[in-house]
Amino acid sequence: MVSITSVEVVELLQRVPVFSTLVPGDLERIAQLAVPRGFEPGEVVFREGDASDTCYIVREGRARATHEHGDGRAITLATFGPGDIFGELAMFEDELRSATVEAIAPTTVVGVLGPDMRALMRDHCDIATRLVIALGRRLRETNERLSRQSFQTVQSRVAMALSELVAQAGGESEEVLVTATQADLAQMAGSSRESASRFLAVLERAGVISQGRGRLVVHDPDALKHYVF
Repeated sequence: MVSITSVEVVELLQRVPVFSTLVPGDLERIAQLAVPRGFEPGEVVFREGDASDTCYIVREGRARATHEHGDGRAITLATFGPGDIFGELAMFEDELRSATVEAIAPTTVVGVLGPDMRALMRDHCDIATRLVIALGRRLRETNERLSRQSFQTVQSRVAMALSELVAQAGGESEEVLVTATQADLAQMAGSSRESASRFLAVLERAGVISQGRGRLVVHDPDALKHYVF
């Protein structure tokens, strides 16, 4: 059973951009609503089309959001690491989930039920206002990222996806272990596995990475920036 104190929840919430505009008292109120949960690799948090009733903040581990097309192809929309939030629209409305989220490593999260959050916002209107401002910023950043990606090459998108995984892994050391397959990177970059594989081979020949079974080591995280344009 996963356990976490209110103080630890507040510290976690302080790392989440969506809650960045909230004052400590607001964070403490939200922490009182939080429920810890744990997921094993491959375990689904929620599926596309499910009722949207809870938002989640990652404390440890990693998860990914995927969307499946009608022809059976799946694309990775995002990956989440410590301090990331997903399913946040559940704080505002009971819409159906637009993606499937599953753990890709042992993962612990704190969940906040949408009805509880909406009741809190009704009692404390400033919380709702600040959350809307923060979500607006996040939406603008997402639009800017999608705009950039529409003009990027496959190589650039794969390098960007790999850089994001390095950042989530804590990429402060010279070498960073990334647990991801070529298929994972291809989905994140919106490319074919073959195209992603060819570019990863280029990075390996350049000494930027080395590959293993379902994992790779980034030897020079800064070098990835030279492939993003």
